[in-house]
Amino acid sequence: MHTSPLAQPGTGDAGGMNVYVLEAAKRLARRGVAVDIFTRRTSAADAPVVEVEPGVIVRHIAAGPYEGLDKEDLPGQLCAFAAGMMRVAAHAPEGHYDLVHSHYWLSGQVGWLAADRWDVPLVHTMHTMARVKNLHRAEGDAEEPRGREIGEAQVVEAADRLVANTPDEARELIDLYGADADRVDVVTPGVDLDVFRPGDRHVARRSVGVPEDAVLLLFVGRIQPLKAPDVLLRAAGNLVRRNPSLRSRLVVGILGGASGSAVRSPMALERLAEDEGIADLVRFVPPTDRETLATWMRAADVVAVPSHNESFGLVAVEAQACGAVVVATHVGGLPTAVGDAGVLVDGHDPHVWADAIEGVIDDPVRAAELSRRAVEHAAHFSWEATAERLAAVYDAALAAPLRASINDSDVLTGIPTAVIP
Repeated sequence: MHTSPLAQPGTGDAGGMNVYVLEAAKRLARRGVAVDIFTRRTSAADAPVVEVEPGVIVRHIAAGPYEGLDKEDLPGQLCAFAAGMMRVAAHAPEGHYDLVHSHYWLSGQVGWLAADRWDVPLVHTMHTMARVKNLHRAEGDAEEPRGREIGEAQVVEAADRLVANTPDEARELIDLYGADADRVDVVTPGVDLDVFRPGDRHVARRSVGVPEDAVLLLFVGRIQPLKAPDVLLRAAGNLVRRNPSLRSRLVVGILGGASGSAVRSPMALERLAEDEGIADLVRFVPPTDRETLATWMRAADVVAVPSHNESFGLVAVEAQACGAVVVATHVGGLPTAVGDAGVLVDGHDPHVWADAIEGVIDDPVRAAELSRRAVEHAAHFSWEATAERLAAVYDAALAAPLRASINDSDVLTGIPTAVIP
């Protein structure tokens, strides 16, 4: 509901979940599972219906003004969004939809209503959770609201199956939300191995305008405290102070757009680069298409993923598929995404991060071995495998009796008024 799978990842609220929904849908369709994706219309230019490929249709639903609504404002549009979905379904044959798979808690609330109305199973993927984010909140990030926690708990209770990206996320659903372990399935996201693949680093560097002898450190993602691009800048400043001769070769690439609280202070990273004395070494690159993104990853010595929390960390696997050495925080789903083919760092101390990065760029033999292992590790993640596992989850949901109806008195209590006026 809060972001379209057709949006450019890396800015606003568009990120790994957008990629997940679109890529999984395409692979499901190729397996014979037709997919309608309902998303909120955010521009007058959005066509009501977009056929991405045979079997995958994106339907833009009018729910509130096209522009000017933050994600925090969207609970008030749940009813409008649900009504738009019901209008579409009213024109379809009876029993047209076999199952609802909702992504993120806002969509989970609407998916709960739709699944009950259509008398079909509800499968839900959280992607991120309020209680987890609040446990790992970055400095400058607001605490996730109590209303979101309540909404997530309701969806966990209502869903017939819950899909977790990693075993860690499955444990969080069980431990923090009381999910029934028998209803939780682990399905790791995939990577497009045709796009994200190894290649000649020198060719890649010429393509993105980076000197062949440079030391290129790369951050890819939305610019917000949760993703912690500041950690890479502080670590880079530390590296230059340790080894002044590095200044002539160091390039720090920041690929992404402002998101979340960073929208209110768009120049914060530029000011930090100045404070660290590396403003002349940093390149800020707006979100780009996937082919160009893969080229940047092939060009990099290190791709840093310093997030405070990630349900999976898709960018880490995409970078590894390109042969990049990934240095990532040891948190959330990143240990699963990175495995032993990268470097995991405890915490966000820039000195520790500088040590970890230095251990890669100063040791070409180790870097080459990590690059080789990265490609092997990433090869285990494909969208085809993700779709196959999702299809098995759908089969399990369809084979089991449906859970409690939204009309049951014990479930009705506490339903947000935007859904049940």
